[in-house]
Amino acid sequence: MEIKFTEENLKKLDKAKSHYPKSDAALMPALWLAQEQFGWLSIDVMKYVGSILNIPYEHVLGAAEFYTMYYKKPVGKNHLQVCTNISCMLCGAYDILDYISDKLDIKTGETTQDGKFMLSEAECLGSCGTAPMLQLNNYYEENLTKEKIDNLIEKLSKS
Repeated sequence: MEIKFTEENLKKLDKAKSHYPKSDAALMPALWLAQEQFGWLSIDVMKYVGSILNIPYEHVLGAAEFYTMYYKKPVGKNHLQVCTNISCMLCGAYDILDYISDKLDIKTGETTQDGKFMLSEAECLGSCGTAPMLQLNNYYEENLTKEKIDNLIEKLSKS
């Protein structure tokens, strides 16, 4: 697979760079675009981002390693990130995490063999009033129950 942004993503990156006095300040938007297009940030993808922004690979790697929203390994098509911070924890987040783990037969940090699901534990996702909750890729699923989890997994399994 050739590592190169699509024309559309190059335009998005140019727009992001226009908001900053120096192009290297657009690193985070560039990494986000790269992750959306390639699925995760491999070494080659991070080197490509560095070359486009004219910054060293080590600088790109440092940012990617620091922020947990960047994936440094392939993830499942449906990334289930269960918030386990205090509000969610008090409302049963660990029960939800364990339930999903048992249902999908994977541990936290693992991906199902078919590549459809990855399960992660997340820090506060800022939706304390709707705890327990999880982030499914870039969307929130809130006020979780075992029944809601069953319906969600069934729906996603079909797609």
